[in-house]
Amino acid sequence: MSRRRELEQHRHRLNETREIINSMRALAFMETRKLASFLDAQRAVVAHIHTVAEDFFSFYPEALPQRTLPQQTSPQQILPQTEKTTQVYLLLGSERGFCGDFNESLLPAMAADQTRNHISQPWIIATGNKLSIRLEANLQRTILLQGTSMVEEIEKTLVQIVDTLSELQIQNGGISLTIVHHDPDQDGVLATQILPPFESLRDTTPQFTQLPLLNLTPGRFCAELIDRYLFSSLHEIMYLSLMAENQRRVTHLEHAVQQLDDKSAALLRRGNRLRQEEITEEIEVILLSAAGFQHPQY
Repeated sequence: MSRRRELEQHRHRLNETREIINSMRALAFMETRKLASFLDAQRAVVAHIHTVAEDFFSFYPEALPQRTLPQQTSPQQILPQTEKTTQVYLLLGSERGFCGDFNESLLPAMAADQTRNHISQPWIIATGNKLSIRLEANLQRTILLQGTSMVEEIEKTLVQIVDTLSELQIQNGGISLTIVHHDPDQDGVLATQILPPFESLRDTTPQFTQLPLLNLTPGRFCAELIDRYLFSSLHEIMYLSLMAENQRRVTHLEHAVQQLDDKSAALLRRGNRLRQEEITEEIEVILLSAAGFQHPQY
C-alpha cells in the first residue's frame, strides 16, 4: 500500500472520530440550553424563599433552630436538631468524562474548606462515576453514589443523597452539610454550606412594622420553610453543577474537534503533495517512454 493511501485511510478515520465527537458536543450544548430554563426558574424559587425567610426571622428569630438536617428519606421531612454536629461534604462530580479537570478540582476545594474551618475526619458523599474512581483508594468515611448525566436524573440522585444523610444522622447524630460544586457563573469551585440554614438571618432587622400574618405557629412555619429551602437549594446547586459540567464538556470537545480538523487538513496537504509527486513520476515515465519510441534501438 502506498504512503498516500495510508494517509487517506488515516484521514478517513480521523473524520469519523470527528463526527462522533462533534455529535457529543452538540448533545452537551443541547443539555445546557435545557438546563438554562430549569436553572432560571429554580433561582427565582430560592430567591423568593430567602425573601420570605428574611421577613419571618426578623420578627421570630427564636424560631430559628441551631441545627437542621433530614430525618427521613424524603426531602420534605426535615426537622431541627441541637446536637453536636458531624461535618459532611457532598461532592458533585460527573458521571461522564470529556469535561477537563471537573472532578479533580473538587478535592483541593474541599481540602481548602477543611483547613479554613479546622475540620478533621469529615464524612464525604461523592456523586458521579468519574469522581468515584478517584476516591476508591480511600473509602474510609466516604460514600459513593451514582451521579447525573442529564437533568431528568437529578430527582433520583437527590433522593439517594437524602437517604444517605438520613443514615448518617442515625449513626452520628446532628450533621452540618457543605456542598462542594462547580458554579458556571463563578467559573470555579464553591463550598456552599446549606446545613444549618439561614444562619445569617439571626440578627436581621425588620423591614416592616407589622408581624407577618401566619396560618401556622411560628415553629411549624419555620420547619416548613426550612424544608422548602433545603429542597429548592439542593435542586439549584445540582442544576448549577450539571450546567458547569456540560459547559466544560462543550469547550473540551470543541477543542478536540478543532485539533482533529487541523490534523485532517495537515494529512490532506501531505496527501496532495504525495499525489503531485506520483503525477510527476508518471509524467517522467511517459516522457521516457515517448523518447524511447522516437529513438528506437537496433
